[in-house]
Amino acid sequence: MNSLSANLMVAVLDESVCIRVNGRANFTSSLDLKKLIDELWARGTHRFVFDLTECLTMDSTFLGMLSGIGLRFAAAKAASDSHTIELVNPNPRIAEVLENLGVAHLFSISSESAPVAQDFHPIKHEEAARLDVTRACLEAHKTLIEINPQNERKFKDVNQFLTDDLKRQETGLE
Repeated sequence: MNSLSANLMVAVLDESVCIRVNGRANFTSSLDLKKLIDELWARGTHRFVFDLTECLTMDSTFLGMLSGIGLRFAAAKAASDSHTIELVNPNPRIAEVLENLGVAHLFSISSESAPVAQDFHPIKHEEAARLDVTRACLEAHKTLIEINPQNERKFKDVNQFLTDDLKRQETGLE
């Protein structure tokens, strides 16, 4: 894994999963995380706690992927008041970005002094094809715009670049 990417660790508890994000959460780590969450959700785990105590930053792709999962889970649990994704100990910068992008409402955000879980194991990293990475990045940014249309102006250039790059890759014109 790229040394600039987050180190993701997972602890499966009785009725929930705790995921520790250490370092810089970016597009590289977002694909592994999405795959893990999708697998655990399919197995019946519907509560995810993210320990962000050691998370330095989150790029827009990681935030978009996480927000997309939060949006999907919220729709699945529309009848319930409980959040299925909890973010614990985000630093002030991450908390500010969540608010500025208009996605904070998708999560329960809290501060705790004690560790959320103890028995963590690394999340398996799998190299993804460039085409899959580009698709995931574009989907994440579209999700941020879907959740908050004001994000369109923030990500207009990124979306255009990713759309063009995806077309080039799909048609083999690289």
